[in-house]
Amino acid sequence: MYQSLKIFVIAMFVFTMNSAFGQNKHFDRLEMYYSQGHYKRTYRVSGRLLDKPEYDYSMMPTYYRSISLFQLCQNGFWLSRHPEALETAEKLFIDVKRSSDGTKIFNAHMYELSWLRSDLISWTADLKRMGNQESFEEVQELIDRLFEDVPNVDAGNSANHVAVVPATTEVESVEIIGLRGEIMTVAKQQLGTPYVWAGSKPGGFDCSGFTSYVMDQNGVTLPRRAADQYVTSKKLKAKDVQKGDLVFFNNGSGISHVGIVVSNIGRPLQMIHASSGSGIIITDVEKSEYWMKRLHGYGTYIN
Repeated sequence: MYQSLKIFVIAMFVFTMNSAFGQNKHFDRLEMYYSQGHYKRTYRVSGRLLDKPEYDYSMMPTYYRSISLFQLCQNGFWLSRHPEALETAEKLFIDVKRSSDGTKIFNAHMYELSWLRSDLISWTADLKRMGNQESFEEVQELIDRLFEDVPNVDAGNSANHVAVVPATTEVESVEIIGLRGEIMTVAKQQLGTPYVWAGSKPGGFDCSGFTSYVMDQNGVTLPRRAADQYVTSKKLKAKDVQKGDLVFFNNGSGISHVGIVVSNIGRPLQMIHASSGSGIIITDVEKSEYWMKRLHGYGTYIN
């Protein structure tokens, strides 16, 4: 009798914990959709779950409805058709934050929130460059209100290390080897320089402003925008990338970030770049799930 009662109590505890924290296949599916960048699907599925009373015990559908909305809002065309979406996303986010399980949900999904924060910061940079001051200020204030305690994504994740296969390439000339070294020297001289919207001088850089400045100091002219730098660069395979080349990232709506490779050919990928949260830093790309998920390709202006 006692043993049966013990098993029943344990079973009820497990059920209660799973119910309280949303461990079921539907919530797992939401997490999978979001991690794969299927934001519209995440938004639709979470909305359907919110309409079903049997899921009222958890804030997980509300959480994923909110963060998928924040991602969708970064698409200008989508936002123009849903002008209330940013306000709705914030309201849902605050509802989760104020709930009894809000702290648990946020702590368990802190890396997702770090990705989102970084994406929103990149969005503000784009708004600033386009001269959309009103929207820039709106999103910047939102980040300050909601994501103040969310850590910088550049902390990385050592569990996501991907090996780089050494390449067999032709021996470069002394001049090219020297140019790569000079690019590294100029780039590393800027370590610690703060991130500045649309910055392109040593007082402060954004991502493409940094790459433009470093290359210009070595006699190589780049377009100003990261997307244009990718388009006009000579594309490289991962196995051929080495220091002085460029690495590009896509947040789902096009090229959104660029950095300069600092690792030698065949070594784990590292870049020096203008991080929106930390200024000019060196990041282990392969140790960061955030950057690996967004890695788009490689290009070079060295030839």
